[in-house]
Amino acid sequence: MFAQSADSVNLPDERETSVILGIDPGLTRCGYAVLEVRGATQITMRALGVLRTRPDQALPQRLAEIGSEIEELLDEYHPSVVAVEHIFFQSNVRTAMSVGQVSGLALSAAARRGLQVEQYTPNQVKLAITGWGGADKAQVQKMVKQRLGLNTIPKPADAADAAAIALCHIASSSLAKKIGEAKVRLA
Repeated sequence: MFAQSADSVNLPDERETSVILGIDPGLTRCGYAVLEVRGATQITMRALGVLRTRPDQALPQRLAEIGSEIEELLDEYHPSVVAVEHIFFQSNVRTAMSVGQVSGLALSAAARRGLQVEQYTPNQVKLAITGWGGADKAQVQKMVKQRLGLNTIPKPADAADAAAIALCHIASSSLAKKIGEAKVRLA
């Protein structure tokens, strides 16, 4: 696994520490990012990388390898939330099947541990990160760099996508919390 550290960046209105594992599922390259939200104002990138399998391996071995590495991430970082990209459309059926299988590994591993599991579509991620659901990969990567206070765009792209998924969860959960608080005040 590959990991790199980053400086903290501001996030409004979070009250406790939580760790989010973002996963961009893929059979050859499965991106991951571990973000820690601390106090009311900090997001720290604890890890970023890609889990890789060789295309010449048999499918069961590749899935077993990725499943084992996802378990290792869960053991090492103890996330409270696992955020996974939800693919609901893919033009290549073979790619869609393998992405779905890897996504299932992550969802299952998190659920067995009793962790909160959230799925976000690519458009939800783009909207949360850039403000526009039609943003391209380059725009998303630039915003991930900016929001995490990094000097360069995170690479490879699968790792940057995983960071975007985790950031999407942070933004979405903050908004959901504010809506819930507003409903309580109105009641």
